[in-house]
Amino acid sequence: MSFAIRRLLRAAMCVFSWFVMPYSQCVSSRIERRKLPPIDNPLLLLSATALAERIRKGEVRSEDVVRAYVHRCQQVNPLLNAIVEDRFDAALEEAREIDRQLAKGALGSVEELARTKPLLGLPVSVKESLAVEGMSNTAGRKLYEKKVALCDAPVVRQIKRAGGIVLLVSNTPELCLCWETYNQCTGLTRNPYNLQRTAGGSSGGEAALISSAGSLMGVTTDIAGSSRLPAMFTGVFGHKPSPYVVSPYGHHPSCDDENWGSFFTPGAMTRYAEDLPLLLEAMRDPEGAPVTLDKPVPLGSLKCYYMENDGPSGLTRPIDPDIVQAIRDVAAHLNAQRVNLKRLRWTLDISVCKMLRMKNVETIYSPQANGKPDTTIKREVFKYLLGMSKSDLPSVMIGPMQHIVNNYIPQSRLDFLDSQTEKLRKDFIDLLGTDGVFIYPGFPNTAHRHYRIFHKLVDTTYMMVFNTVGLPAASCMVGFDRDKLPIGVQV
Repeated sequence: MSFAIRRLLRAAMCVFSWFVMPYSQCVSSRIERRKLPPIDNPLLLLSATALAERIRKGEVRSEDVVRAYVHRCQQVNPLLNAIVEDRFDAALEEAREIDRQLAKGALGSVEELARTKPLLGLPVSVKESLAVEGMSNTAGRKLYEKKVALCDAPVVRQIKRAGGIVLLVSNTPELCLCWETYNQCTGLTRNPYNLQRTAGGSSGGEAALISSAGSLMGVTTDIAGSSRLPAMFTGVFGHKPSPYVVSPYGHHPSCDDENWGSFFTPGAMTRYAEDLPLLLEAMRDPEGAPVTLDKPVPLGSLKCYYMENDGPSGLTRPIDPDIVQAIRDVAAHLNAQRVNLKRLRWTLDISVCKMLRMKNVETIYSPQANGKPDTTIKREVFKYLLGMSKSDLPSVMIGPMQHIVNNYIPQSRLDFLDSQTEKLRKDFIDLLGTDGVFIYPGFPNTAHRHYRIFHKLVDTTYMMVFNTVGLPAASCMVGFDRDKLPIGVQV
């Protein structure tokens, strides 16, 4: 994409904002700006790491922990609208059984439990697009018949094997295709810090609950920042693992493209940073890519680097000054060196083209059981313009975007972008080696008002690039901006 075309696209986004901003203002102003009830149970203020140890030692009952989170969900969800379906009664019964087994000493020693069941007795929430047996699994899609998961996704099985208790499934945009969590089934999820602001997406339900102490930790997904953006907007920690560290299967929408698992992965989200390795170790596929999460890493031995923006891309908006200052503060704390990876200016081109070229990604245009799609691109776009579509804008527009990339971009251009992807990946590997850390913005602003993501779509490339080059990335909460909204940076 030439610089002139980039600026033209940026200008188009600005024109689009003339329509988005009034609608966003109207929607947000109708939401009463109320504060969440204060946390009244001290168990909700303990990390998963601390609670797991106390449960194993018999100092705290699992039932008390689960009941505390059930009560908190009942307090905050009427304001946040983050839960699709709960299993509170079943979770409480599972917790009681764990307490009974621990009292008998039937589960092994404290040390053995720490190794084999690190999440024993802890409540865990799961994004509704991941299959939890017997629970809703529609991914926010309005269907004639509710889709219920017949079995657990592999990552959910791992959580249960580790002793975790699934508490609920949380809201997601239709087919996980947006960075705003809303759909025509459950509705709009709101940010705990300010109900008139977005919780991000597509894991916005998880982020809203974890941030508000409605959940201790959650299983998310990430294909283009879906775990990291909500974490940034709500002040928690969201991690996208390396490809195949966690099994990418058991998700709706699904895909059988050979590159799917390199781009998409379940992710981990926690309120406390120390819980990320605990949760990720439990989620890890025993037959997947090897990682050494328990290896001590002295901070002084790390080589740290940072960038404050994506360079002269000509596409993304300027980074908010509060976020720039936060990045500089983190860089100064870690004695990081400023660098300039020039190929980051190709992020939009390489990321979008790679994602939209994946074959057989499940969309509203996918063939059904009879071998035919329920709708066509022309028909659905026309229905949407008339206000008659059952689907949301991102689900409708994914078809035309796939058609353009797969039919109108010359193969020579696609080959060039593939080569740039590999060169950018090599740039990162050469820079970071085995002991390097890269600090980078996740998004140009903190949580904006609802639906304003639609004129900021190109800004998501700050996150999407790490899916494209197949590197792990975490969103870390590092402070607050002038409006007292959380600031997150990518590591």
